Amino acid sequence: MLIVNQELSNQGNVSAEIHERKNMKNLVLYNTRERKKIPFIALDPEQKLVKMYTCGPTVYNYAHIGNLRTYIFEDILKRTLLFYGFQVKHVMNITDVGHLTDDADRGEDKMEKGAFREGKSVWDIAQRYTDAFKQNLKDLNILDPNIWCKATDHIAQQIDLIQKLEAKGLTYRLEDGIYYNTAQFPEYKNFARLDIENIKAGARVEVVEGKKNPTDFALWKFSPKDGPKRQMEWESPWGIGFPGWHIECSAMSMHYLGEQFDIHCGGIDHIPVHHTNEIAQVEAVTNKLWVNFWLHGEFLVVQASSDKEGDTKRMGKSEGNFLTLEVLKSKNYHPLAYRYLLLNAHYRSQLIYTEDAMQSAQRGFVNFKEKIIQLKESIGKEKNLKAGIHEDYVSQFFQAIGDDLNTPQALAVAWKILGDSSLSPLEKLQTLEKLDEVLGLGVAQMKAETQEIPAEISQILEERIHARKEKDWKKSDLLRDKIKAMGYEVLDGKDGMKVKKIQ
Repeated sequence: MLIVNQELSNQGNVSAEIHERKNMKNLVLYNTRERKKIPFIALDPEQKLVKMYTCGPTVYNYAHIGNLRTYIFEDILKRTLLFYGFQVKHVMNITDVGHLTDDADRGEDKMEKGAFREGKSVWDIAQRYTDAFKQNLKDLNILDPNIWCKATDHIAQQIDLIQKLEAKGLTYRLEDGIYYNTAQFPEYKNFARLDIENIKAGARVEVVEGKKNPTDFALWKFSPKDGPKRQMEWESPWGIGFPGWHIECSAMSMHYLGEQFDIHCGGIDHIPVHHTNEIAQVEAVTNKLWVNFWLHGEFLVVQASSDKEGDTKRMGKSEGNFLTLEVLKSKNYHPLAYRYLLLNAHYRSQLIYTEDAMQSAQRGFVNFKEKIIQLKESIGKEKNLKAGIHEDYVSQFFQAIGDDLNTPQALAVAWKILGDSSLSPLEKLQTLEKLDEVLGLGVAQMKAETQEIPAEISQILEERIHARKEKDWKKSDLLRDKIKAMGYEVLDGKDGMKVKKIQ
């Protein structure tokens, strides 16, 4: 198994005095199982320990920014739990086998497809895109899970869970694999509110020949008899093959977090199939409520190619309309500007991605960063500044983020602090650093960046300095406009002339 940072996350706890404020709201989260917001109570309230599992990437290609929206929402959730004083044991899987190209238990394994596309081994593909995904998390200031777990490192656990299902009479064998008989688990329809009676063959998924029910799904797939040999396959009680996609999360989450834990997260597309199947696998074996809270993030959508105004569709690899974080970076967008964009929308609301929206987020993030840098510079020049975290603002922040992770309102509190002239620069900075434990915009690390000014710009600046000395204001303005046309902005202040590249 691949394990990173086994220490429980516990950074970011605020003072006991702040927690005890009478106007402090409890943390309320929207629980998908109940379809409503309810107060969050940990299964182990005395230890204040939260066990959380988040569905990780299938590492056959780069994650796109729609995928990354889900991981940022989960990061905000984790940071909020830490902000409320909980410890968090966070597990995330890496899917490197078993995820087919559709939900029909047919088609190619995405990993095998990726390997064929690039002419490399499946193992090389998995490592390449795992590394790329982890770099995305770093760029977006997303906290690492305490435990990373790869599907291929946990084949034994998956086989063991399938055997338990088999012992309960919940499986049957077809020519291509071992399947779960969903008719034997009456609660199957509950989580996704499925209308089982009216699901027709082919309506939800294309049905494999021999399936007893349209909703049945593969637990173990046999390696194909015809065609090229698979690179990933294992011995099992049922023959050589590989696990289905859904079994890995059930098996690995139980292995690391036990038969019951606090939170399971993913995108809304996981509700009707993947997470429904996970629940069926676990709860049929344990006869216990498996997960206390289910949270799901909405899609990032893009404008469809149709002529219909307002027609959108989800961003996805299969749709061929996805953008990666590297593409945004190549357009000179700061990765945290994308995080800033997402903070301005609630995680349960669809967000339409446009270049205009991304440019606006870049300007907002740069403006926020510049104000933080100005605070730091003023603190360095002034003495005897009033210090301390402003608890009224922290309380406002709690009320916003504690209401089902309302990041737009939480971000608004940060901007209120920046505009509050009654606070000293040091009070502002210390309070914002506390709030940034949730926002994750990197306030503590923000500093003025040294820019290399092109020689041509430097020469014009020298001319402008000379013009201002001669009080030739008309020429000074013309030179300023010329510099701006070249992509740089001139700022005149009491400390002299400064120049910066226009974002």
